[in-house]
Amino acid sequence: MSSAPALTNPKAFPMQRSALATPLISLPLIFAVAVLLAGCGKGAPSGPGGPGGAMPPPEVSVITVQASSQPIELEYAGQTAGSRETEVRARVAGILQRRLFTEGAAVKAGQPLFQIDPANFQTQVASLEASVALAKAKVEQARRDQARLVPLIAEKAISQKEFDDAKSALDVAEATLKQTQAQASEAQLNLGYTKVVAPIDGITTTANKSDGSLVTAADSLLTTIVQTDPMYVNFSVSESDFISLSKRVKEGKLNVPSQRANNGNIGFNVQVKLADGSLHPKAGKLNFSGQRVNPQTGSIDVRAEIPNGDGSLRPGQFVRVLLGGATRPNTMSVPQRAVIDSPFGKIVFKVTPDNKLAPQPVELDGWTGGNWVITKGLKDGDRVLVEGFIKANQPGMTVKVVPYVAGGAPGGANAGAPGTAASAPVPAATAASK
Repeated sequence: MSSAPALTNPKAFPMQRSALATPLISLPLIFAVAVLLAGCGKGAPSGPGGPGGAMPPPEVSVITVQASSQPIELEYAGQTAGSRETEVRARVAGILQRRLFTEGAAVKAGQPLFQIDPANFQTQVASLEASVALAKAKVEQARRDQARLVPLIAEKAISQKEFDDAKSALDVAEATLKQTQAQASEAQLNLGYTKVVAPIDGITTTANKSDGSLVTAADSLLTTIVQTDPMYVNFSVSESDFISLSKRVKEGKLNVPSQRANNGNIGFNVQVKLADGSLHPKAGKLNFSGQRVNPQTGSIDVRAEIPNGDGSLRPGQFVRVLLGGATRPNTMSVPQRAVIDSPFGKIVFKVTPDNKLAPQPVELDGWTGGNWVITKGLKDGDRVLVEGFIKANQPGMTVKVVPYVAGGAPGGANAGAPGTAASAPVPAATAASK
């Protein structure tokens, strides 16, 4: 029987691609080994236990399958970036006197980073302050002149033109004062800009200018500050993956976390796998999902936010993004080693109620939690052989059933009770040797 459509389209779930390539136990190899063992046993004395000295039924590990909601993990390639990355630029031109911070160190918002030579700006401030004082004096003089003319115009001792000229002179003096005060304020601001401060908390990069360099408006970038707590992880979901996921959700074959109404964060739990295979200790959340397909990449841009208080994540790292929280409802799964290759496709060995082996073709639909997902061929309550293929591989053979123990030897405690799964994938050679 052919495999499920997901096997022919491994893009449906990215984390399933590597799993689907895991080698399975070869049924022809098992049959060959069984024949060889049978041939080697010719002429040997009969063992005790069975009637007439026959060998007792071989002991095998069996799991009872039950449909349940199975967690599924989606995996994508991503790259870290600071949650805030700010360029620190000089706002005035001048000679850079000195750097006031250690490159690569953490800084606080408002902390001085560079000092530009303030001498020219101090001179401008002093000059404009004197201009302000002169303008104020002219305003006072114009007010006094107008005040002297008020009683004279009432007695018509002067012409109306003389009075209007005095009033206009006062208006001009007041406007000149405001203009000069604005210029003085601007000069004071420029003087303050000679001390370049950090706009945000974060980690500094290298300084782009050394002491004594000329800073101009066209070349004003001094350094960059990156805020690394929290850290952003940018990744993308291909259009085909998005269509496949959306289709499965509509068909009820996949449940995904809904958007949280209280803060707008998308409900997936996010973990980050580092280059050495280890997981970042802090889990995060999705905080952005694009609404359009990027025409350059054919994918949808997504962003996660990860706590990074210890600073172990650095901007620019390539990581694997693991999205948790999605589940497959009413799903059956079996450990990897239970599925074997045969000339007829993927099969498992069912154990009948009278403890006999019966091969059963199955259809697979990917990989979850170290188990193959079975979409066709099994039903609730079926018992499936997991370990013991070397001793028991002939249809109709009677076996002695013991519960499958995940990660343990046959006959142990019932760690592999119905519905449980192997804790990790096991190579086929290891499974065949047990």
